[in-house]
Amino acid sequence: MFSKLRLGRVPGRRDSPRAPGSKTPPLRPGTGHPRGRFRRFLVRRRRLLAGLLAAAAAGIAVEALLPPDPATALVASAAGDLPAGHVIAQRDLRMISLPPRAVPPGAFHEAQTAVGRQLAVPVRGGGLVSETVLVGDGLLTGSPAGTAALPLRPADPAAARLLSPGSLVDVVATPEEGFDGAGPPVVLASGVPVLWITGTDSGTTSWPGTTAAADEQLVVVAAPAAAAPELAVASARGGLYFVPKGVPGPGP
Repeated sequence: MFSKLRLGRVPGRRDSPRAPGSKTPPLRPGTGHPRGRFRRFLVRRRRLLAGLLAAAAAGIAVEALLPPDPATALVASAAGDLPAGHVIAQRDLRMISLPPRAVPPGAFHEAQTAVGRQLAVPVRGGGLVSETVLVGDGLLTGSPAGTAALPLRPADPAAARLLSPGSLVDVVATPEEGFDGAGPPVVLASGVPVLWITGTDSGTTSWPGTTAAADEQLVVVAAPAAAAPELAVASARGGLYFVPKGVPGPGP
């Protein structure tokens, strides 16, 4: 009896560790092995995984059918409301993206190229800043061929200050006095648009390309090709007056 107890397994006593080199019985599939746990995870959530894979495949297919992103161009716009005569600074501009077909000619694709230029007309915040709103030949956009931006010296600077860019005027010259006295005034150009007026609060800089001082009173008009030579000569002699014309109303 004693020998049997000694050689046998004592009840309630834990087995000693296995000797080195002894083999551990293999685990049954699906118990504690990592592969078994992963397999159970796939089996239990197979419908959810199938739905996710189907949604991903549908998203890839839709994205492949979508047209490519349209090309855009960066252009300078006003960061806020800017008044006429304002000299543009870097802080006044912000770059926006537009489709190439929506970018007008004369727009600035780099803000630095517009810095230091002067506005001829007010620009609302978000409006594009282009050559057509700045002092310079860009104001002749749309004018007939041969039209020139011609600076003229007014005989009455005080009256010229009442003009504004965009207004239409008749340019009238007083003839020189002869033996018979002065003749009647002569209309040298009728209905020409005023582009800019220097020497005023809004026109603090001279017209580009002229040697006149910034405070010298000049009225820049869009002169027709036929009238430009006579207007230039009359401006050098003096005695030019600008008579505003009313804007014609709509027809019946």
